Amino acid sequence: MQLSNEEEDYNLSLSKFESMLKTNKVLFFDSEEFEEIILHYLDIGKANLAKKALKLALDQHPKSTGLKLVQVEMLVYDDKLEIAEKLLNELYAIEPNNEEIYIQKANICSKRDQHEKAVELLKIALQYTDDYADVYNLIGMEYLFMDNLELAKDSFIKCLEEDLEDQSALYNVVYCFEFLDQNQEAIVYLNDYINKNPYSEIAWHQLGRLHYGVKEYENAIRAFDYATLIDDEFLGAFMEKAKAYERLKKYSEAIESYNRTIELDDATSYALLRIGKCYEKLGNSAKALQYYNQTVHEDPLLDKGWIAITDFHVRQKNFQKALFFVNKALAIDNQNRLYWKRYATINKQMNFFEEAEFGYRKAVEFGDYALDTWLFWVDILQFLGEFESAIQTLLQATEYFPEENEIEYRLAGLYFMIQENTKAKFHLSNGLRLNFDNYILIEDLFPVVWSKKMVKNYIEKHRKE
Repeated sequence: MQLSNEEEDYNLSLSKFESMLKTNKVLFFDSEEFEEIILHYLDIGKANLAKKALKLALDQHPKSTGLKLVQVEMLVYDDKLEIAEKLLNELYAIEPNNEEIYIQKANICSKRDQHEKAVELLKIALQYTDDYADVYNLIGMEYLFMDNLELAKDSFIKCLEEDLEDQSALYNVVYCFEFLDQNQEAIVYLNDYINKNPYSEIAWHQLGRLHYGVKEYENAIRAFDYATLIDDEFLGAFMEKAKAYERLKKYSEAIESYNRTIELDDATSYALLRIGKCYEKLGNSAKALQYYNQTVHEDPLLDKGWIAITDFHVRQKNFQKALFFVNKALAIDNQNRLYWKRYATINKQMNFFEEAEFGYRKAVEFGDYALDTWLFWVDILQFLGEFESAIQTLLQATEYFPEENEIEYRLAGLYFMIQENTKAKFHLSNGLRLNFDNYILIEDLFPVVWSKKMVKNYIEKHRKE
């Protein structure tokens, strides 16, 4: 690719400057060359070289407003706001119509969280600038800082009216639409934008994302297709397209798109996992297992990978293998509630009740407060004859589910089992009040209690009330 004259001059200036640093010879550069050199070093994070270049620049061009504005930018970058402000005031006295002075003043206000004042200064800059797009973009960012998404959106739209190619403004305007829950309006806006700039892969990709968000998967795929036609290495668009195909249950097409992401970059555990899921949906268990194994090999810390391979073996009723994999997962992360719940469920299926009880206990300990987890745990405690522990566990569960009939019926049954009839009747009344028909739980879970005439009479009495 041929470089433009400007790019060649820029590269020559950089080479000349770096050569000067090595030889300690002082060479002459015009002020604009120095500005480009300094900004280049700032952009790539080499602040020390930028400062060295600025010092040499000001030695050669002590009266250059452009260089002094770069100096202000560097002072702001270093949080030396008072010195920067003083220098700006001096420059303002000389060039009151220089838009960059207002931009830098706004930058200082922004750093001080004075965002409304920053917007006022940027609006003055609009009167003097030729680069409206840049100033509108800066105004939009200030409105974002103030959480005024409507005005931010309007500013980014104005920026794009001035410069259709400004990708950061395009991303920001879509962000504002989404944050304001205006997805359909965003779709209309992007279609209008694409009519003016049909070869913007970013716009097509964002349009696809928005269609996906409102469950218009066919339209999403069409948009992602355009994005990948414009840029056939657009990894994000291939990934999103694959997800849309999955939603449409077009698993072969989804696999093809996920594979394209792997061709473009190193295999990600996410893509491998999704390919495995697609193969499982297609009934190809061998391929599914192959990709699940690759997923956990690629990223042993990804819990979704271990869960997928464990659940696969559970669905195949191969509980021994499922237990093997969930134990491997726990060896890597023994504080993962999802692993512990599966450990418990698998052990329960294999009639290893003490291990299952331990698994449910650990799942709750690490934050699994789902109702079914509490109930499975309690039912196993009851099966093991640990009635007191089961009662304490249920009382703990009532903190999360204070009006849950399944908890109340179990408490009633357990209190009857330990002969605490007053407490049992209290919880039985609660259960009957919350869901009368579910009294069958007493019959199912506590046949000894159900056989008591007193319990049946108590239920009948509530039926008539």
